[in-house]
Parts: sequence; structure tokens; C-alpha cells
Amino acid sequence: MALPVAWRAARVTPLGELYTPPRVTAALLRLTVQVVLVASLWRGLYAHTGTTAGLSRDQAVTYAVLAVLASRLRELDQYAARDTVVQHLHYGTIVYWYLRPLPPHRYYALRALGEQLYGFAWAFAGYVICLAAGVVAPPESAAVAGVFAFSLLLGQWVLHYVMLLIDQLCFWTLRNDAAILILIFAQNLLSGVYAPLWFFPHWFVVLSGFLPFQATLSVPLSLYVGRIPLADAGAQLAVQAVWVVALRFLTRFLWRRAGRRVVSQGG
Repeated sequence: MALPVAWRAARVTPLGELYTPPRVTAALLRLTVQVVLVASLWRGLYAHTGTTAGLSRDQAVTYAVLAVLASRLRELDQYAARDTVVQHLHYGTIVYWYLRPLPPHRYYALRALGEQLYGFAWAFAGYVICLAAGVVAPPESAAVAGVFAFSLLLGQWVLHYVMLLIDQLCFWTLRNDAAILILIFAQNLLSGVYAPLWFFPHWFVVLSGFLPFQATLSVPLSLYVGRIPLADAGAQLAVQAVWVVALRFLTRFLWRRAGRRVVSQGG
């Protein structure tokens, strides 16, 4: 596949964002407010205690702020660009995904890669500013930083496949609005976005361990703040890799089945 073709596919959604300055401004304002509120909340919760659930105040604030920044990695508005799977199915334009020289699964992956690179620019810029301002603590060592980066990559890979599964659901249901709302809530709750999982009951943590959501965000952030020591990092990375492989085979199987069910509704 030629590099220009891949580049054009990857920049579809980011260009829709960049060509609409008010949306960029709104995203910046929203992210700033979220970081300030989350940091203030966790500092307030630790105002009268030193350590809770094995986390110090600095660890808890760092975890919470990084969770907010990580949410920017996959927060672009595909709907405004009319490039969601459900929109393509509704208007009948999904058929073009199967007529192009670029296979549907590869186009979807390239588009997601472009979104995540754009989101990473936001998250990294926010991280540098928060680090300079003392809002988040730096990693304990270069080894921790490297393991965290690799774990975050695997986590975003897992999240990509989870999102893909929800989009593939449209080929059988035509709509996935309710499924997306459920997924967003489950992802934020079970991956530790709302609060670190160590604050939840033991049975809840064990149950969520059988789902892929912990692997998306909780594991890399836990490695960063030191809740998961480097000695245990290998096992956690292996679990993330298993989820990547398992979900990849599942989504590739569903792509083949979906091609037999392409339906044009209204287009």
C-alpha cells in the first residue's frame, strides 16, 4: 500500500477537527477544566489523610490527571465528519468501503491510527504542561517510563479493538447508539477513569479482571504511579498482549462475516 494512500486515510477525522477552530477551542477549554477539577477533587479528598487504598496524594492526583489526559487519545468526533460506521450504513455509503482498493479493515485501522496520533499530541502537550506545573509527578525511573509507554500502547490497541467490536455490531443491528453509551460507561468505570480500581470492592476488581477494560488504562497508569511494581510488569503486559491477539482474531472474523451483510438504508 502506497504511503500517500495510508496518510490520506489516517488524516480524515483529524482534518475535520482542525478545519473547525471552535471545536479545537472547545476541546482545549474542556480538557483544561477537567484537569483542574480532577486535580482539585483528589487533593481535597486527601486533605486529611496521607495514604488511602495504598495510594499517596501525589499518586492519586497523578493517576487521575493522567486518566483525563489519556481520554483525549480517542475523543475525536467522527459523527460530525459523517464517518461513523452507523452513518455509512444508514446512508448506504458503507458499500464504498468494499469497492476501494483499500480493504475495509485496513481503512478503519488507518483512520483510528490518525485519530490516536492526533489525540496523542493533545495528551502529550497536556502532560508536559502538567509535569512542569507540578500537577503530576514524573515516573520513578527511565525503566518505569519505558514500561508505561509500552503498556499504554498495548492498552490503546486493546481499546481500538473494543471500539471496533461495537462498530461491527452495526452490521447486525444497523444502530449502535445504546451500545456506545454502555461501552463508554463500562470503559470509564472498569478501566479506572472515574476512580482507581483499588477503591472498589475486591469482588468488583476480580470480576473486571475477566474483561479487557483494565488492560486499556488501569494497567499502564498503575505502572506509572508505582501501584504495580516493575517486577510484576511482565505478567500485566502479557495479559494485555493476549487481549490484543484474541480481539484481533475476533474482529477479523467479524469483518469477513460483515461483508456478507452490507445493507444500504436510505442511500
